[in-house]
Amino acid sequence: MKKFIDDPRLIFKCCSLYYDDQLSQQDISEHLGVSRPSVSRMLKLGKEQGFVKIEVTNPYNIKFGKLERELEKKYGLLEAAIADSSPVEATNERISLSVSKETVNFLIRTLEDGDVVGVSMGMTLQNVLRAARQLEEPIRCKFVPILGGLGVSRLDIHSNYIASEFARLFGGDCVQFFSPAIFSDVNVLEGFLKEESVQSVLRLYRSISTIIMGIGIPQRGGSTLMETGYVSGETLDKFVEAGAVGDILLQFYDQDGHCDQFMSFNRRVAGMPIEQLKKVQKRIGIAGGAGKALAVRGAIRGGFINTLVTDFDCATALLAL
Repeated sequence: MKKFIDDPRLIFKCCSLYYDDQLSQQDISEHLGVSRPSVSRMLKLGKEQGFVKIEVTNPYNIKFGKLERELEKKYGLLEAAIADSSPVEATNERISLSVSKETVNFLIRTLEDGDVVGVSMGMTLQNVLRAARQLEEPIRCKFVPILGGLGVSRLDIHSNYIASEFARLFGGDCVQFFSPAIFSDVNVLEGFLKEESVQSVLRLYRSISTIIMGIGIPQRGGSTLMETGYVSGETLDKFVEAGAVGDILLQFYDQDGHCDQFMSFNRRVAGMPIEQLKKVQKRIGIAGGAGKALAVRGAIRGGFINTLVTDFDCATALLAL
C-alpha cells in the first residue's frame, strides 16, 4: 500500500481533488478507491514533495502584519498592534493620532458587554479619547480607575476623568476612586485603604479582565508625573541614575522590570498593586516613538503588559534591542 500511495500521479490527483475541486477526504477516498487514511497521507506527501504550496496572504493589505507577528514572537506578547509613526506627535506621553485610533479600534474589537476594564491616567489615555469615534453599537463595560483620581492640576488626565470618558464613549458605566494618586506618607495611605468606601473600589479590581495603560519614561519634558506635580525633575534625575527606564501606574522600574530600588516612591501610590496587575488577563500598554522602546521592553520583562499598541518607530526599535 505504501508504494501505491507514493505514486506521484496519484498524489497529484488527490491534491487536485482536495484543493482545486474542494472535495472532502471521504469523497476523495470513494472517488479513488483508497482508504481515508491513505488520502490524508497523500495530502501530507503533496505538501512535503512540493505538489502543494500554501501561502498565507494578507487580503486587506494590513501594513504592519508581519512586523506585529515578529514582535509577538520575540517578546511573547498576546497581541501587538502597530500604527504609522508621527515624528511630531510620537514623543513622550503625546502619542500619535494613528496610535490613538489604533487603540480605539483594538478596544472595539476585543471588549465585550459586561467586561470590567481598569484604566490608568495620563496624556496617553487622554489622547486615545480625543481620537475616539462614535460607536455604532455600545459595548457596555464597567470602567474602573486603578489609580487614585484626585489632584490640583490637569484634572483632564486623572483616572476618574479617564474612566468617565471611556464609559461615555462605550455606552457603559464607571466607578470613581476618590483618592490622591500618590500619598506623602505610606502609613497614611495604608490607613486610608482600609476605609470601606475605598475597599468597595479595590474589591472591583478582582473582576478586572482588561487594563489600559500608558507607559511613561523618566524624562522631564512631557512627563505626566511632573505635569500633575507628583514628582520633581530632581527626583526623576535620581531615578534615572538608579536605573529607571519607565513607569507604569506611576510606579518606576528598570530595564529588567524590577521595582525594588524605587519602592520608597512606588509604595506610596494609591491603586492596584503591581503584583495584582500582573495577574490580570489582558494588560494593554500603549506607547509610541523609538524613545519609549526601553521602557516598553522593561514593562514586558516585568510582566506588567502582555499586549502592546505602538507605532512603527517604537516597534522597529524594540526588534533591534
